[in-house]
Amino acid sequence: MNKEIKCVVWDLDNTIWDGVLLESPDVTLKPGLPEIIRELDSRGILQSIASKNNREDALAKLREFNLEEYFLYPEIHWNAKSSSIENICKNLNIGIDTLAFIDDQPFELQEVKSVHEQVLCLHAEEYQRLLDMPRFQPKMITEDSRRRRLMYMEDMQRKQDEEGYEGPKEEFLASLGMKFVITEAREEDLKRAEELTLRTNQLNSTGITYDYDELNCYRTDPNHLLLVCELTDKYGSYGKIGLALLQMEKEVNCLKLLLMSCRVMSRGVGTVLLTYLMQRTKEAGKRFRAEFRQTQRNRMMFVTYRLAGLKEVGQRGDISILEHHLEKLNSYPPYIEVQTPDEVHKQTE
Repeated sequence: MNKEIKCVVWDLDNTIWDGVLLESPDVTLKPGLPEIIRELDSRGILQSIASKNNREDALAKLREFNLEEYFLYPEIHWNAKSSSIENICKNLNIGIDTLAFIDDQPFELQEVKSVHEQVLCLHAEEYQRLLDMPRFQPKMITEDSRRRRLMYMEDMQRKQDEEGYEGPKEEFLASLGMKFVITEAREEDLKRAEELTLRTNQLNSTGITYDYDELNCYRTDPNHLLLVCELTDKYGSYGKIGLALLQMEKEVNCLKLLLMSCRVMSRGVGTVLLTYLMQRTKEAGKRFRAEFRQTQRNRMMFVTYRLAGLKEVGQRGDISILEHHLEKLNSYPPYIEVQTPDEVHKQTE
């Protein structure tokens, strides 16, 4: 199954504009291309550049066309475009099978395809068809997806400041003023919740996806608890970055799904939602279990479970059953203010 495209990587010469910049500065934008770039952005599809060009001249020209801000981590140099694609994918922390590459040169398209066969490679002549192609039409467009590029730009500023910070990492994290807010999912959260199950691969405990209607059933079922969480700091909001589905039985609370956006891995928040659920279960005098189903990419989530003290106690088909005895639970990181659903509820009364 072909995945939705998360990032479009554009060439510049005779792709975004007509002409070769090194030969003449008087290049002109392809007809309708700025509108296509802005529409992709509004759909939550990220964009970047892989171009063999003089970097400063190319960025200046994009700035002149009021387009520079739309391209994250542009790779403008003389190296192979396959390495540019790899760098962009790494910086954005997305799967290479969710990238599209657009170029006017068959050689460049073939070079990328020979190294990264999962990348969708399109000739520049096809750019006007882009918005109508199914892989460029997200199943849903949420407020978070509309802000996706801006959230990445905020994160770039965070990383830049972190690299320039000379003290201990925990000291830097404390300076961010992070707030982790856990709430019971509302109906207006469900589109984003569904999007999270579709997009999150590395920190997803089962790899199972849920659609809007399924999530709404769980949200309204008294035997289930559906939680979403948001992370903010002094730079802005990361958006809704986590989701948990807890099945509540008489003696056991079973975590059916836990997922967390990979964008917040470096912030040490991966276990906050898990810790909250275990504390809640302990206060209710129940046992805590969690289901884990191995996929090709979610080993990091299994490591997260094990570091939190969960141990395997059984198997059901391809689902591992993990359990925590709840005698000793990890504390929340000291540099994060955690707001639980009860605290959020009190504030809204």
